[in-house]
Amino acid sequence: MHVIDRQILKIALPAIVSNITVPLLGLVDLTIVGHLGAEAYIGAISVGGMIFNVMYWIFGFIRMGTSGLTAQAYGRKDWHEVGRLFCRSLLIAALLSALLLLLQVPIRHLALAVMSPSEEVRRYVEVYFNICVWGTLPSLSLSAFSGWFLGLQDSRTPMTIAIAQNITNIVASLLFVYVLGMKVEGVALGTLIAQYAGMLMAVAVYFLRYGKVRRYVHWKGVMVRSDMMRFFRVNRDIFFRTICLVSVFLFFTSAGAWQNDTVLAANAILMQFYILFSYIMDGFAFAGEAVCGRFYGAGDRPNYLSTVRRLFKWGGAMALVFTLAYILADDLIVGLITDEASVVACARDYRLWVWLVPIAGIGAFIWDGIFIGITASRQMLISSVVATVLFFSLWYFLFPIWQNHALWFAFIVYILARGVVQTVLFRKL
Repeated sequence: MHVIDRQILKIALPAIVSNITVPLLGLVDLTIVGHLGAEAYIGAISVGGMIFNVMYWIFGFIRMGTSGLTAQAYGRKDWHEVGRLFCRSLLIAALLSALLLLLQVPIRHLALAVMSPSEEVRRYVEVYFNICVWGTLPSLSLSAFSGWFLGLQDSRTPMTIAIAQNITNIVASLLFVYVLGMKVEGVALGTLIAQYAGMLMAVAVYFLRYGKVRRYVHWKGVMVRSDMMRFFRVNRDIFFRTICLVSVFLFFTSAGAWQNDTVLAANAILMQFYILFSYIMDGFAFAGEAVCGRFYGAGDRPNYLSTVRRLFKWGGAMALVFTLAYILADDLIVGLITDEASVVACARDYRLWVWLVPIAGIGAFIWDGIFIGITASRQMLISSVVATVLFFSLWYFLFPIWQNHALWFAFIVYILARGVVQTVLFRKL
């Protein structure tokens, strides 16, 4: 095996293991409420989860900006900048967490107004939100830790934390729901407990494993204007790119809710197929962030370009595996998540689109990792804007005649367009 392939897998495999726990956790949450006897529970977890996904995706630049810049500093062996980046990212995480807590009531009202769920689903979403909102500090702080660890070529630590965090979540949710008789609030409490457990583990690992690097972590020089401007320029582009991404996913969930609770639940379940694939592919994207960022920071262009080529080979292989798996086992997976006959039947009508997700999404995921690693954030933003305009345009013109199929078609075009545009932009770098 080529040495770069080994470096890619050294980052990607632990990242995949940690990432896979996230969609599995979502599947467990949906499975728990999917067997409680009401579509409204499934809808509530879908809508509530989407609200927090929106909140955390919007501030995803905390992790992405930190990993790319840290990887480049690591490639240059600039340990003082590595320390300053750690302080900057944690400071921003803390400030944004405080802001979200202060604005939690208007955020909740705005989200529910936009997504417009039924009154029954709305009541359960409010319960879920009012509990999970107190997990903003540990969630954003953990994003800062994860980005920093990844920039230092360490994906094993985030893997260990993610596994422990999600096991805690699953165990706690099952305890609250099936032992203590709670419903949506039990799932929310399990999530909250796990978020704080994950943050505490990250702090412990930082003190126990990073003693040599920690001596460079201090606040002196953190607020230097030129470095702060670069940090915020990269994060600004990632922020607006994420706004585009969030608008698509938020609208996707909302469009299902506008139709009826059955379509909402079916779309939520089918979206788990996309999420499962995305977290697998993000393992290779994370490898792109770390390895490409390190070679780019060190000025090693031959190895940097070789890494790009090898990332796409791995991505293509994974897309083929997932396409075959989804064609052969989609009914089985849906049946494991819920036994609601109406939801299962509805999901079956749209399974063709799920089969197309892996092939359509190769470029979007791999290029995102590469561009984050080399901090080509403006190119990421341009591709997202183009793809988002296509998504909303296609939905607007096709929905009157194609209904929910139009929504899925527009989504497939969205993820495909991101990869195509990024390929064109990469050739101009």
